[in-house]
Amino acid sequence: MVRIPIKNDELIKMSKFKVQAVNDEILDALKLENRYKWLNMNLQAILNKKQMEFLKEVEDFALKVDKENNFTHSMDEDVYQYMPIFGKKGYISRGHKFDEIDMDYGDKWGLTYDMLRCLAVDFFDPQFNMSIGATTLCINPIAEHHDNIDVRLKALKELVTGQAIGCILITEPERGSDATHMLTTCVENDDGSYSVSGTKIFNTNAPKSKYAVGYATTIQNDWKGMCQFLIDTSWEGWNCERANIPWVPKLWIGKEELKDLRVPKEYVLGGPGKGRDNLFEGLLTERLGIAYEDVAQCWGAIAHAAIYASMRKQFKNPVIKFQGVAFTLTDYWAKTANLFQAILKFAENYDEKYIKYKGNIPNAIRQSLAISASQLKYNASILTERCCYEMANLMGGAGVCDNTLIHDLLGVSRIQEIVGGTRQIQQYIMTSGLMHLFKVLL
Repeated sequence: MVRIPIKNDELIKMSKFKVQAVNDEILDALKLENRYKWLNMNLQAILNKKQMEFLKEVEDFALKVDKENNFTHSMDEDVYQYMPIFGKKGYISRGHKFDEIDMDYGDKWGLTYDMLRCLAVDFFDPQFNMSIGATTLCINPIAEHHDNIDVRLKALKELVTGQAIGCILITEPERGSDATHMLTTCVENDDGSYSVSGTKIFNTNAPKSKYAVGYATTIQNDWKGMCQFLIDTSWEGWNCERANIPWVPKLWIGKEELKDLRVPKEYVLGGPGKGRDNLFEGLLTERLGIAYEDVAQCWGAIAHAAIYASMRKQFKNPVIKFQGVAFTLTDYWAKTANLFQAILKFAENYDEKYIKYKGNIPNAIRQSLAISASQLKYNASILTERCCYEMANLMGGAGVCDNTLIHDLLGVSRIQEIVGGTRQIQQYIMTSGLMHLFKVLL
């Protein structure tokens, strides 16, 4: 095979490796531009013209950013430095129209366009994309419940434009996925503010965040007293340290000790009982967001493995010619393409209903959508865990060293069945759905 000359900027990027384990020719073929081309050839028959144009728009921006900044995506690179760059262009969140903060998204907003944004950004850097997901969980409840209050709109604008990083505080050390029996408490003060005390953990972005959306209850273990707050992490009473998750070394995940943290009245997004409604309202889009993040990881892993297997020779032939490799690739390729279309259909359907009902989707429809979102999150998280592992395995040593983004995909995929509600929680929700269908039937 003819050796392809490597450009100077590509040589610079290779300096991220302590040891180069993959040859120049294959590394050049695996560059972001080629992986985008591979993805687009897969999606040209799935996406409509406007959707494809938007996907390419985000891809072109990511390529420009990568080239101009010589980002290495190495194990020690700070992914949070990307946030203001992508935020300034409007690529942190597309889940809402954000007219109230003067974002010019036109008609390219909603879950469908956020899914496409997520796909392009994940190819750029998977751990950065996951940090965006956590900021989005902070954005969504503020977007739904800002009530045109200045401090909330200010926080919303900073988060959406990448000037600030956000997180969400739900999980507690002794409660895990049980979000309805919190131990973190809040007491209302005479001026309408609340004092919050308790411990939260496993909150992505928390040590880096300027804002957090947190939950506490007036009575421990009682959802009827649950409140929702917007928190400025500069306030006295916020104490945060980093919890190390080795699979995602570039993400800062926190454990927070809240000690008499005073939340002013204008930062209370939902008072006693309303906090629970707001929390469950957000879980639908959170789980769908995780599902399309998962399928983006699958596409990324398959792009790496397909290109690599077509070039890497063993026994004098490209390894894709061996059935064990080719059939594994095609199996996950088919599963990923099918799941992508299912998630896309859900996103389009949700957006249609959101617009039809002006954001107030009837409860019966929302409950049905929530079950579907759990189904998609359940299947997507299982698929990405196996797909990323199998694609890394097909690449052998190249799939587990630091020369490509496969190691990032492998790490992120390992926690996807846990974030946003464990696999068992999704099964519990689906079981409740089945029981409800039976009651309706009879």
